[in-house]
Amino acid sequence: MVATPRPSQLLLLYELGCAFAARIELDELVPLVIAKCRDVLDAEGGSVLLLDAGNDELFFPYVVAENASAAERLSSVRVPVAGSIAGAVVRSEAPLRVDDATHDARFFGGADLQSGVKTRSLLAAPLRARQGIIGVIEVVNRRGGGCFSDEDLAFLEALAGSVAVAIDNARLYEQVKSSAEKLRTEVGLLRRDLARRDRFTEIVGTGPAMSEVFRLMESAAASPIAVLIEGETGTGKELVARAVHRESARADGPFLAVNCAAFQDTLLESELFGHRRGAFTGATSDRRGLFEAAEKGTVFLDEVGEMPASMQAKLLRVLEQGEVIPVGDTRPRRVDVRIVSATNRDLRTEVAERRFREDLYYRLSAFPIHLPPLRARREDIPLLAQAFVAAAAEKHGKRIAGIEPSAIDQLMRAGWPGNIRELRNEMERAVALSRADDAITLAQLSERVRSSGQSTADAGAFAAATTPGLPLLQARDQFEARYIAEVLRQQGGNVSHAAKALGLSRAMLQRKMKAFALR
Repeated sequence: MVATPRPSQLLLLYELGCAFAARIELDELVPLVIAKCRDVLDAEGGSVLLLDAGNDELFFPYVVAENASAAERLSSVRVPVAGSIAGAVVRSEAPLRVDDATHDARFFGGADLQSGVKTRSLLAAPLRARQGIIGVIEVVNRRGGGCFSDEDLAFLEALAGSVAVAIDNARLYEQVKSSAEKLRTEVGLLRRDLARRDRFTEIVGTGPAMSEVFRLMESAAASPIAVLIEGETGTGKELVARAVHRESARADGPFLAVNCAAFQDTLLESELFGHRRGAFTGATSDRRGLFEAAEKGTVFLDEVGEMPASMQAKLLRVLEQGEVIPVGDTRPRRVDVRIVSATNRDLRTEVAERRFREDLYYRLSAFPIHLPPLRARREDIPLLAQAFVAAAAEKHGKRIAGIEPSAIDQLMRAGWPGNIRELRNEMERAVALSRADDAITLAQLSERVRSSGQSTADAGAFAAATTPGLPLLQARDQFEARYIAEVLRQQGGNVSHAAKALGLSRAMLQRKMKAFALR
């Protein structure tokens, strides 16, 4: 005759059914079930073992025991399916009652050795879900000695069906929640990026300095290699990163950017790797990090030279193993992303002075792209200025009749320590000050720009250094050739030092020297 649960056990089944309906998160649901099950069966401990089919093992994600430290130690135990009572339940898909565990040939003693608790008697029932057996629910050691009854086993078997369905539903809920969180993170980051990204999204450049940049970008886009974009603040490093992503095999994936200098250590780790609920004050729910949100896409790490030392080691793990560990978690998660980084620091100097990890530097800088400062590509200033004026005029709903030659001339003479970003802001300001249908004149330029650049004496020297009556581009070439020759003279003919002074790469300077017959 089949045993039936006692009235108190039937009442508990009803209460747990209500609990299943009210809770769907595994971390809340399963410990509650085990605790109530342990109490009604008057057992010393209870656990849910879930099946790791790939390794043919069971593990203890949820344990309730009188000895809290013993329960914690069980969390690291792996139970072989082929040599354990729980494994026998999985294979037979039938519940088991064992009155003397240590004399049962199927007993696995590793759990007792790890926890320090001796198993005398136990009940185990399979957790059967839609896809098959997912694990076992188990209670051990009746309080005060003695054995469990057949009614106890019937109760546990009846409870196991509800537990399995609840775990299965909770897993599906976790998957849906994880996908929703990933999308929410991605959408939030994309909105943040959209709010701050440049309205002028194409990279303008016609001179030899930018020709070299375009060549490198094309090669970088065709390869999965890690790219390091170097350049002063405001040179357009993120635009280059976006362009490399857009032309790469990952173009259909997300492009997510983070400024490493904008976050403190823990917040940056959470931003990149995510966190578990309760990991720190304010972590009220699980959150996916950029690396998981950017799956199959690109993560852009701006100002990577500002990354704290503790984070550098964790970033190296991502590059070497393709894994992240969220804050407050212990389990690594696989990620498939491309990393493009940028810095306005000389990372070689940072490495030499032990402020940046050497192994991480070589990983990040496998393919460097150096962006020249605006003062090293003055031939692009007119095109950039016109583009920024057009974008600002559209933004303000105002028609602007271009930029007067005198204003262009002053723009080309200015120093631009803020580079392209400063030029863009200057043009937006000029548009705001201009009247509709007027051209931008010197009067609309800021005092800083009007007074920067060459002095009157310098302008006279420039005129003397060029042949009067030449077209503007030829006059610029004459000046550039003389200027490069002068810098080379000042640097004693050292090409590397001259390139650094000019804000050019060594290869770019050598090409200019060849073009101007300076060799």
